[in-house]
Amino acid sequence: MRLLLTFILLAALPGPARGSGLAIVLNSGDATLSVLDMAHGTELRRVPVLREPHHVALSPDGADLLVGDAGANEMLFLDPRTGDIRRRVPMADPYHLAFSPNGKWLTVTGLARNQVDLYDAASMALVKRFPLSSMPSHVTYAPDSSMAYVTLQGTDRLAAIDIKRQAVNWIAEVGATPAGVIWLNGKLLVANMGSDHFAVVDPVDGHVDQRVHTGRGAHQLFLSPDRKTLWVNNRVDGTTVALDAATFALIHSYRVPGGPDCIDFAPDGKLWITQRFIQKVGVLDPATGALHSLAVGRSPHGIHLTGDAR
Repeated sequence: MRLLLTFILLAALPGPARGSGLAIVLNSGDATLSVLDMAHGTELRRVPVLREPHHVALSPDGADLLVGDAGANEMLFLDPRTGDIRRRVPMADPYHLAFSPNGKWLTVTGLARNQVDLYDAASMALVKRFPLSSMPSHVTYAPDSSMAYVTLQGTDRLAAIDIKRQAVNWIAEVGATPAGVIWLNGKLLVANMGSDHFAVVDPVDGHVDQRVHTGRGAHQLFLSPDRKTLWVNNRVDGTTVALDAATFALIHSYRVPGGPDCIDFAPDGKLWITQRFIQKVGVLDPATGALHSLAVGRSPHGIHLTGDAR
């Protein structure tokens, strides 16, 4: 009877919930990855890396989660369900990274080395290096994988790289200290961190069609899973704003202090947002505006939410 009671009590203790998944947070300031239990909002462990992890991308087949450790000059390949490091591949200054929509290419920006590298995604062999000045930051692709677009923070410009010709098509001025860039509805959206807006850019020649004001330090842009809402993080103002993805009309502005940076979307509709300056990750409920913050490592940057961790 006593053994049965003990078993019942142990079974009732809280633990990682089935189907809850994990949040993997890249702490660029202390060379670790925080692995969080999403259901309970607790940090399960910290995984040490070498120097300075910044951004993350899921491989086209979903088998690997790639983390660029820029300071260590290596790419980490993680189990996307557990956060365990499977292998390490030497790579020069992998700051931001993106796979082409067709899965054939991986583009990696080297912010410190003023270079953009094009890799064969299957073999991870370097195909072409593009010297670009200065501070190549974020990258996105055209939907047909024909072009890659890279923001150049140090020169206030955007570069267009023709993947087939493996040549730079154009470089155009888009605004002060451009950071995040995405493709949406036939246009490029570039967040200008040194100002208070994102630029709507023509992908053919790089001219700016429109500027949409969102808040000081407009840094990153994210499209909701249903593609109806555009989210923009404004690091200086400490806000995350929701816009209609078709019209850019403001839906709501949410207070997210501490330098909101990267976002990933949970199945329950909440947004997980790294708060770069205060060592936290915010969990925002857009329906109520409630924000709950979880402690992580220093300077949390990239974030990835997994599926069922079991």
